[in-house]
Amino acid sequence: MSIQGTCAPQFAEVRTEFERNFAERGEVGASVHVTLDGEPVVDLWGGVADPVSGQPWSEETIVHVWSCTKAATALCAHILASRGALDLNAPVVRYWPEYGAEGKDTTLVRHVLSHQAGLPALTSWLPAGAFYDWELVTSSLAAQKPLWEPGTRHGYHGLTFGFLVGEIVRRVTGLSLGQFFEKEVSGPLGLDFWMGLPEDLEPHVAPTIPVDPTQPGILLPSLFITAMTQPESVPGLMLLNNGGYMAPGESDSRAAHAAEMGAIGGISNARGLAGVYRPLALGGSYNGVRLVEESQIPQMSNVAVAGADAVVMVPSRFGLGFQKACDNAHLPANDAEGLLVSEEAFGHNGMGGSLGFADPKARLSFGYAMNRQGAGLGVNARGQSLVDATYRALGYHQTGGGTWYA
Repeated sequence: MSIQGTCAPQFAEVRTEFERNFAERGEVGASVHVTLDGEPVVDLWGGVADPVSGQPWSEETIVHVWSCTKAATALCAHILASRGALDLNAPVVRYWPEYGAEGKDTTLVRHVLSHQAGLPALTSWLPAGAFYDWELVTSSLAAQKPLWEPGTRHGYHGLTFGFLVGEIVRRVTGLSLGQFFEKEVSGPLGLDFWMGLPEDLEPHVAPTIPVDPTQPGILLPSLFITAMTQPESVPGLMLLNNGGYMAPGESDSRAAHAAEMGAIGGISNARGLAGVYRPLALGGSYNGVRLVEESQIPQMSNVAVAGADAVVMVPSRFGLGFQKACDNAHLPANDAEGLLVSEEAFGHNGMGGSLGFADPKARLSFGYAMNRQGAGLGVNARGQSLVDATYRALGYHQTGGGTWYA
């Protein structure tokens, strides 16, 4: 497998593990990017973008990064908070009055960011294509009764997070989520990262290669098993009641790519993912572009909720919009994937294994994107091997095989 790009000698093991992903771990097409003190030290790509046509993965290839998008959406909220335009401790109704229906008037903005809002799914059935209709979904969420008392527990808002946070951003700024992100983040930083992909970029998108659950050795997480066997459950509603978005192949449609879906719809690559986090690893700014004041970083990186997740059925840890290190290796194999980074790091993985994060203590940003999905909910062996090699290059060590320490 031909690997292209550059890698600093200190991070040679990252390249080795990237090559092993193709040789031993079933990688098809992927990219990985690492910055240290703002400078790229790893910028690699390789493999095949489209197995049907044989199109190689190039420097310009982009791909659906799924829930890595949540971090970009959360960043938009933190930008506004850092500027004093959004109070994370205020009730949502201060910015979105209609949201107060069905007893949600005391829900705080921080509850929405930390997956405590009680709206991981809608109970009224959505029509086909609903997730491409922003007004339909946000008005439905505003009218929905929460599935638990907001602030009393956390449960992953896997598909609704982007509509909830994105509507708050829209109410504050008058811009759609994708417009605000482009104006304040991806545009100034020159990133290949879109929430709402321009049509002329479609030829650069690598199609998703989904997991085939019928293949031997595939272990589906409890979330998926529950959704398939209990469609009326919260996991079932989350994965089935989305206007068909989660149907096989739909996420690769032009309609899906064009829509602004701040939980799951982002299109990017490793450079784009690492690029979002590069300023956050450096106190909030990079190359003259300040995203947030340095005092905002703890709001992003500190743990807000941890423990049993009411939706995904495994332990999770979140800051205000970002995932934190979580070692689930002690769980049964189908639920064992987590996120093994340092305790100072914060970021987000995407369904199937993509990942981006910042580590302010190490002054590190990291991005990994690929087209072949893994079966689990966390970071699988391909992405984790690259993270591990990155931390080893910095002289970090692990205790008990979990979180990385300097």
